[in-house]
Amino acid sequence: MKRLIRTLFAAVSLIPLLTQAAPAVPARQDANALRAVAEQFLLTQAAGLPGEVSVKVGAVDPRTALAGCPAPEAFLQPGARAWGKTTVGVRCTAPSVWTIFIQAQVNVKAEYVAAAVPLAQGQPVEQGQLMLVKGDIAAMPNGIITDMAQAIGRTPTVSLAAGTPLRLDTLKSKPVVQQNQAVRLVLNGNGFSVSSEGRAIGTAGEGQVVQVRTASGTMVSGTARAGGMVEVAF
Repeated sequence: MKRLIRTLFAAVSLIPLLTQAAPAVPARQDANALRAVAEQFLLTQAAGLPGEVSVKVGAVDPRTALAGCPAPEAFLQPGARAWGKTTVGVRCTAPSVWTIFIQAQVNVKAEYVAAAVPLAQGQPVEQGQLMLVKGDIAAMPNGIITDMAQAIGRTPTVSLAAGTPLRLDTLKSKPVVQQNQAVRLVLNGNGFSVSSEGRAIGTAGEGQVVQVRTASGTMVSGTARAGGMVEVAF
């Protein structure tokens, strides 16, 4: 009997220790904490964007009752952008499982490149034809150009009016390899590099794929580089 009493006493004495070890989880999730998680997530996602970033997270419906979560995590749905008008998901996986979506607005005030004069289709862009404009690039389509060097020497795929913001997908890169041009074919592999001569089948800009016919008549595809070089990786 004395041994049983001692065992029960020891078990009871451990209860305060177990209570202290377990982290306290509120019965109901704080809505402001969820907004803070979403805001920090968006700031992190926009860290690589140029300019001044501001984030405004919408309110959580006060009628929403969620169980307390010690570590809620934010995420974006597939295909969603982390800037402009967007929606952030916040979920809990333990001890309860739930997901909530919060509206947010991310603005990025920065300089972008625009046409200072009308730009003709197919004509190389010169620096004097460009200007820098300050605005919210988060409200613009993907691929907006923020550095003039990205536009100089490229050719518009369509004619552009003065004031038009320039995007990478509306400008073709300056050809570094011309059709029927003699090129130096460089084959790079693990621990070796071999070069030979060939002739380009098409025209390509820096970094674009182009086909080359070798002296033996074999057709290979490689990446066009400045100076009439085409790289082939093995």
